[in-house]
Amino acid sequence: MPATIDESSVYIKLRDKAEALLLAGTAPATGYWSINVDTLRLLHGLSSDPNRADDALKLLHELQVHQVELDLQNEEIAANEQALVEDLDLYRTLYDAAPFGYCLVDLEGNVIQSNLAATELFGVGPKDIEGHSLGTFLATESRARVLALLQDVAQSGAKKSCLAEISGGSRHIQFMASLPAGHEHILLACCEYANAENPC
Repeated sequence: MPATIDESSVYIKLRDKAEALLLAGTAPATGYWSINVDTLRLLHGLSSDPNRADDALKLLHELQVHQVELDLQNEEIAANEQALVEDLDLYRTLYDAAPFGYCLVDLEGNVIQSNLAATELFGVGPKDIEGHSLGTFLATESRARVLALLQDVAQSGAKKSCLAEISGGSRHIQFMASLPAGHEHILLACCEYANAENPC
């Protein structure tokens, strides 16, 4: 029931705003809606009959109010879309510029998405990591450990971590894994492991 009251309140406010704009002559210039020919004929027919001219004026007013309401709603949708695009750009920038490596992986360890720091950790380009298995970049003995980490996090939902060695070198990476609520993919944060006192 509260949802209905809220919707009704929103509609009343929208209508009041539309009527105020019409009364003040400051309604936005419509670029999306127009009165069709049949409606114009109906209005003309009503206004031609003195007994029904008032009905024509009321109908015309209702159409104008409705048109302004639609324009206001369209403006709000466009503003919300722009805000979402800006938020997405901000979070994408933060993700890409983060000092830690981030990878979104499936339960088999295949990389779905990664940031620039992750590609630098693995010594590859952005196109060389996404769509590939993490195991490709790890020493053989580390592959099973990372896969076990992913399975454990997927089953328990707990945040876990492990160390892994990069293939072809003596560098070690610390992986910290979590499963975001409502998602089926695992988020891995990774950084180069320096020493026991300062893991990252």
